[in-house]
Amino acid sequence: MVKVTELGYLGLNISDAQAWRNYATEVVGLEVLDEGESDRFFLRMDNWHHRFVMHVGKQDDMAYMGWRVADSGALKAMEQQLRDAGVEYRVASNEEAAERHVLGLLKLKDPSGIPTEIFCGPRIDNHLPFHPGRRMHGKFVTGAEGLGHCLIAAKDPAATWNFYSLLGLTGAVGYHLETPMGVAKPFFMHCNDRHHSVAFGVPSEKFLNHMMLEYTALNDLGMAHDIVRQRGFPVALQLGKHSNDDALTFYSGSPSGWLMELGWGSCKSQTQEQYHLLDVFGHGPEATGMGLDVKL
Repeated sequence: MVKVTELGYLGLNISDAQAWRNYATEVVGLEVLDEGESDRFFLRMDNWHHRFVMHVGKQDDMAYMGWRVADSGALKAMEQQLRDAGVEYRVASNEEAAERHVLGLLKLKDPSGIPTEIFCGPRIDNHLPFHPGRRMHGKFVTGAEGLGHCLIAAKDPAATWNFYSLLGLTGAVGYHLETPMGVAKPFFMHCNDRHHSVAFGVPSEKFLNHMMLEYTALNDLGMAHDIVRQRGFPVALQLGKHSNDDALTFYSGSPSGWLMELGWGSCKSQTQEQYHLLDVFGHGPEATGMGLDVKL
């Protein structure tokens, strides 16, 4: 069985380009890469050409998720795997692959309709070192662990688990959480050493509930927290430590309304199942109505 190796890139639909440029650089510490395309710009967090494509328009939600496989042979094998499972997909044109700055690309959708891309051969710009948008003590956790993780919508959690299992991810329910609509049992799935690359099982009006980016230095998380507080961004969940991935994080509103979880110190992926009722400490609820009204 061929497996994806990382969550490599995300496409995001945004309505306020300038707000995102400011937020991404001055708050998070990402680098803006503008190549003169009027309908998009890129965000960098390491030596990849980009990790995020910011599509400027009228919507605010995830546009697509990009999952990497090792090489062109693995991409061909993934095609066969999808065919055998009866999953609809198409092979992207050379022009579409070039638009993503990759060597090969498949396009499909997950059970909730989230556009999903499987690719090989991303463009790596070692000649263009990552330049953070603000001063940083360290860098972002990427490399073999991919860009971070996303909590996504799942109309049918069982079908969603089956779909991502077919792509080679593993994982299970990680929490039993009290929500205004009852007990949520979110799934957490991984494909490498990152504790999880995708999660689902919390009600979400949009494709994207939140995404998490991790710093290598605790000081950078502290600086981001200070900047968020100083600039008055809403905080949905206060600073706290998760029980499942051991990460110190907080959740703030982004210019698109969905949440950005910034964190530090996550443990690695686990091989045996377990679940939790509460976090270690913190993560008290603050701003509500942002898609994560849970008791952690």
